Amino acid sequence: MTSLSGTTPAVSANNFEIPLIDFGAFRQGDEKAKTETAKAILSGFQRAGFIYLYNHGISKASVSQAFDESVRFFKRPLAQKEELAWTTPEANRGYVRQGREKLASDNVNDGDVDKQRESEGQDLKETMNIGREGDGFDNHWPDSFDNEGKMFKSSMLAFFDECQHVNLEIMRAIAVGLGIQEHWFDSFCDAGDNTLRLLHYPKVSTEVFRKNKFQVRAGAHTDYGSITLLFQDMAGGLQVQSPDGTFVDATPIADTIVVNAGDMLARWSNDTIKSTKHRVIEPQKGSLENGTHPARYSIAYFCIPNVDSLIEAIPGTYDDAQDRKYPSIKSKQYLVQRLAATF
Repeated sequence: MTSLSGTTPAVSANNFEIPLIDFGAFRQGDEKAKTETAKAILSGFQRAGFIYLYNHGISKASVSQAFDESVRFFKRPLAQKEELAWTTPEANRGYVRQGREKLASDNVNDGDVDKQRESEGQDLKETMNIGREGDGFDNHWPDSFDNEGKMFKSSMLAFFDECQHVNLEIMRAIAVGLGIQEHWFDSFCDAGDNTLRLLHYPKVSTEVFRKNKFQVRAGAHTDYGSITLLFQDMAGGLQVQSPDGTFVDATPIADTIVVNAGDMLARWSNDTIKSTKHRVIEPQKGSLENGTHPARYSIAYFCIPNVDSLIEAIPGTYDDAQDRKYPSIKSKQYLVQRLAATF
């Protein structure tokens, strides 16, 4: 496969490539650099559904603090975390203990999550979901427990806002790549109706994977929204499905964000952009202690179009009305449908 112009591959295997792109060239470059970067971003989403971005605008210090706060949160007693438990798909906030959620690749209309759950085992992770403040649903903060909980709330709110800024910039790059007005997506994405998800994959014995060769840490799935910003630690285990159906390691690269297109953006783009399956498996490399893999942490920022946005094919992604592959649907309606099938 020929590399995208102006990029280097972050991942290249099985005739499948995920590009590594300097986002600073879009954020701060001249018009030529901006346009070329936007086209590379769009092409990456069209060809792979995934890109890696560096010079993305979020400082190392901010990312490091978010990870530190995540580690401290998951070290809390289970009883405290369960007081903050996830409740409903409509709210989509709070703590999710290991075994409650099963990520699956099946579509909500025709799938069977139980079949995948049976073969892959339960997802070996716990999570904490945080949504936009002031939208009618309450976040489940640990600020009533102690001062550390108050610091967690403050840090996560600040990081949430930083990620939303990057979300808008990436959507503007997609618009430029599509040849539509740069700020076309702004009115669809400016509310910040997104979800910041902290993920902890506890340390796990290699024996768990020996007993079930299909066991994963997170099941193969596509994301539901427009794009996802993923911050990885260096533990490894993320894999992305290539066109031939095999899974390829998406190796962590320091100071980058892995960005993938979600199902809503694929639908929005009339399937000209790919929403690609991915999963988290047993790491192929890494330090083992007494036959145990260390914990893995990641942070995902799921970007969701404003809840009242009507998602229908973007201008230029179809010729005639009959070429539209999907009926119009409200963002919130689609998201709730998908979440309800997952929990």
